[in-house]
Amino acid sequence: MNQKTTPEPAAVATPRYLRVLSIAGSDSGGGAGVQADLKTLSALGCYGMTAITALTAQNTQGVRAIHPVPVSHLIQEIDAVVEDIGVDAVKTGMLPSPEAVQAVADACLRFRWPHLVIDPVMIASSGARLMGAATARLLVQALFPLATVVTPNLDEAQALLGRPIQGVGDLLPAAQALLALGAPAVLLKGGHLAGDEVVDVLVTPDAPPLHLASPRIHSANTHGTGCTLSAALACELAAGMPLDAACRQARAYILGAIAAGARVRTGHGHGPLNHGFSPRPARLV
Repeated sequence: MNQKTTPEPAAVATPRYLRVLSIAGSDSGGGAGVQADLKTLSALGCYGMTAITALTAQNTQGVRAIHPVPVSHLIQEIDAVVEDIGVDAVKTGMLPSPEAVQAVADACLRFRWPHLVIDPVMIASSGARLMGAATARLLVQALFPLATVVTPNLDEAQALLGRPIQGVGDLLPAAQALLALGAPAVLLKGGHLAGDEVVDVLVTPDAPPLHLASPRIHSANTHGTGCTLSAALACELAAGMPLDAACRQARAYILGAIAAGARVRTGHGHGPLNHGFSPRPARLV
């Protein structure tokens, strides 16, 4: 006698969040570093995680003290997060020593991260130096080649290249020179240049340069813009967006955050952006 068998129910995929890890310093004032990154990741619907590289005592007026986290502990932070939760993208911010840079490079090679956004945080908004020359050299040698994109501002680009960038016409040659240092892609941010327009340039080896321009938003609240942009870019890459589109989306987010916080008073110096101006629902895969 033939017995009918009941087909097995189709397996239902369990949803999960898009996961982004920030490897960066802590800003006690909440405007930059991992604090800005977590606010950005949450606002853009991603699940944010951190591996803290240094503790800073700072506010809207400047950096008072920096306490690097032992590298052995930094490695444990990264391993604990990646081995359990996993990552769809990683962004780096302040890396205070050559040993910290090497630890991140080793982890990237060990875990084969799908996307790595490097924000080469070298100089704070207040002018405080956050990275020494030896650390910067190793950053270029060990991490640039592993990146999806590197996102320097003008001060960082000038420090890396050892030459001034004085106008919009200097942006493309500077971005191409940074590309020649070994990065697969460079988004050079021109916000520190004078003028009523902000121009950024994206360069890659196999596509025409992309110039991204927008009217300048006049605001004293620009603390943490670099951290915010790189975190937003990591979110869009984690979602599978092509690099050029991801840059456009991340840029649109930060412009909105600057505009929304332009008239708000926080502290007595350069205040933060309004990261939560337009929250998105959780992004699941």
